[in-house]
Amino acid sequence: MQSGVSNETAPANPARMPLPQRAAPALAGGALFAALACGLAAVLSGLGHRWGWWDYRAGLVILVLAAGGAVLVIAAAAVAAFLGLRQGRRRLLLAALAALLIGAATTAPVIHALLQARKLPPIHDISTDTEDPPRFAAVLALRRDAPNPAEYGGPEVARQQRQFYRDVVPLEVAASPDVIFARALDGARALGWEIVAAEPAEGRIEATATTLWFGFKDDVVIRIRPAAGGSRIDVRSVSRVGRSDLGANAGRIRAYLAVLGGRAD
Repeated sequence: MQSGVSNETAPANPARMPLPQRAAPALAGGALFAALACGLAAVLSGLGHRWGWWDYRAGLVILVLAAGGAVLVIAAAAVAAFLGLRQGRRRLLLAALAALLIGAATTAPVIHALLQARKLPPIHDISTDTEDPPRFAAVLALRRDAPNPAEYGGPEVARQQRQFYRDVVPLEVAASPDVIFARALDGARALGWEIVAAEPAEGRIEATATTLWFGFKDDVVIRIRPAAGGSRIDVRSVSRVGRSDLGANAGRIRAYLAVLGGRAD
């Protein structure tokens, strides 16, 4: 045995490594950190408005900036993932893949909203009866400072709704208005709406629906009238803010009528 000789392989000198091999860990780590920062900003963009930290417009700006940053993160993470795969460095590859997933999740809501905005009309007032829309009464006090009016938008809004939301129509059931009113009220509560008014004598229910992320307030009025063989239920849902609801009000009415239709059977 020769003294002073070791069988261990000396670690490679980082300064002598090729540039891609030296830069890959920093690129993957930086991409993961930036992805987490963008993801957190995106989550807080909506929750901050819901909690009263800032106006919804500021929240939307934060969301767009977070999504834009996430696009850069995805590009950097893709390069880091390629280097990690090529160099056979598992930890580097996993960090890069995590950054890719977080970046994609951050950009997804903005991409979805843009696609919805391209294919749906810029309206925020949807009613099953566009000729004689149900009218708000008790909710008007809550909408006093809302940018969007409670009055129906008229023939142009009705035309766009008929073109894009043809399935949003009244529900007719074979039960008396008195019976349906109680079921209609239960259906609104089942969807988590805040009941503002319930007037059985007038066949009118008013409620407010709050979105989960941004906490947007959309108001709903339900009208129940006698019809041949039973009752007719009309529903109108109106956003307090925003020019386009991206289909949210139509989706809300569909969900409610589906719930009510099941309860009326």
